[in-house]
Order: sequence, then structure tokens, then C-alpha cells
Amino acid sequence: MELDAVAEELYGLRPEEFVAARDRFAAQARSSGDRSLAKEIAALRRPSLAAWVSNLLVRRRSAEVRPLLALGEELRRAHRELDGSQLRRLARRQSEVIGALGRQARRLAAEAGHPVGEGVQREVEETLHAVLAEPEAAREWAAGRLVKPLSAAIGFPAADEPAVARRPTPPASRADPSVREAEPSGREEDEERRRRLAEARERAREAERELRARRGEATAAEAEAEEAARRAAGAEERLARLRADLQRAQEEQRQARTEERDTRDRARKAAQAVREAERRARDAAARAEDVASGND
Repeated sequence: MELDAVAEELYGLRPEEFVAARDRFAAQARSSGDRSLAKEIAALRRPSLAAWVSNLLVRRRSAEVRPLLALGEELRRAHRELDGSQLRRLARRQSEVIGALGRQARRLAAEAGHPVGEGVQREVEETLHAVLAEPEAAREWAAGRLVKPLSAAIGFPAADEPAVARRPTPPASRADPSVREAEPSGREEDEERRRRLAEARERAREAERELRARRGEATAAEAEAEEAARRAAGAEERLARLRADLQRAQEEQRQARTEERDTRDRARKAAQAVREAERRARDAAARAEDVASGND
């Protein structure tokens, strides 16, 4: 038994199956005398629901992994090189790919018998954003053993230096004053580009912070809605039981009233029979007295 093989199997299970399987593997390692392995297995953490769905996407749609990693490399390179047209093209592709993969992951979870809501889908998509922005996150996701969803840093990593600043400035010729005059203009242009780039990045960071805040609110609202739905389902179940109890009680009441009417009817008839018997007894006694007295 090896830790890598155990982890590979465990992170392919549904979250509710993880702990029992992990403890079973740890017990097997201890019984075989490998306490170190048992300790490592016991330290493996159960994945959150969103992490499990992300792992499921990697495992069930392995053909999607390499294209997404390649897209991340293209995006990071375009950011380093400040290639505006390439960034715009890749940004559209990024939005399409992440949206499609997020929906696909949600369908896979439902097919695996564990439907998830929009909040979990957003966490999966946030993980995919991190995969595109950070090589380490990409490697972690591609392993299919996430414990919790990944969170990208705000925006893509900034280039160490704008590309224009890395270009050498040709030396000015002393014999040509026009070149000396153009040199400050070039520096000013580079400074202006750097300033605009810094402003654009700050706006992007601000937009990303706003997006994260809205996603957090949406996730919280989704969780509250799901909890309310669970409570409503529980209340409906209890109400259905109460209605069934009420229906049974009403049926029992109808039967009891029918029995009561039948019993009272029998009682009235019995009372009437008693009265008739009493009358006949009185009549018989009177005739007997008449006979005895010779009046007959």
C-alpha cells in the first residue's frame, strides 16, 4: 500500500464516503505495521463539496485539462507582454471556457448522484480562474486532489517591468540635436504607458474585489436559500404526516359515529323490546290473578 495510490482512490470518492474509506485504509496500514503510512493516510482531509466537484471535472473530463492549462499559459504570457489585442481575445475565450466547464462540472455532480447549487458552481469557476492565473494552482487542480476550492490572486500576476521599459533606448548623437530632443519624449511616452497600465490594473483589481464580494454574497444567499428549502421540505413532510394523521382520525371519527348510531339504534330497539316484554309480563300476571280469584 502506498500513500499516492490511497490518495488517488480517496479523492475519487464522494465526500460522504471519504472519512470511512480513509479510516479503513489507515487501519489496514497500522495492522500491517506501517504506522508512518497510517499517520499520513489519517492526515488526508476530506474535500469540500466544491473541491470534490472540481476533482470530478478533472477525473471525468481529463481531455479538458491540457487545453485549459495551455489557455492559462497564453493568458499569462499576454499579460507579461502587454499584448492588448491578444488579451482581449483570450479574455473572451476565458469567460466562455470557464462558464462551459462550470456548467459541465455541475452536470457531472448530478450524474454522480450529488446535485449541487449555483453557489458550488461559482466556487468551481473561481477555482478555474485560479488555474488560469497561477501555475501552482494549475498543477494542484490537475492532480484532482483538491481539499478546498482555489482562489486566484486579484488579477493576473503583473509583469516585472513593462515591455516598453525593457527596450534599450538608442543613445543620442551629439551631432544631431533633434535626437536629443526626442529622447525625453520617448521617456515621457513610456512613463505615460506605465501610468495608464498601473491605472488599468488598479481598476481591474477593484473590479475583481467587487466581483469577489458579489460572489460571496451570492454564495451566502444560495446557502441560505438551500437551508430554507431544506426547512420547507421538512415542514412539508411534517405537514403531510399531520394531514395523514388527521385523515385517519377523521375516518376513525366517522366510524365511531356510525358505530354510535348503530349502537344507539340497537339500544332503542332493546329498550322497546324490554317495554314490550314488561307489558306482556304484566298482562300475563293479571290474567293469572284473575284465574286464581275465579274471575276468569
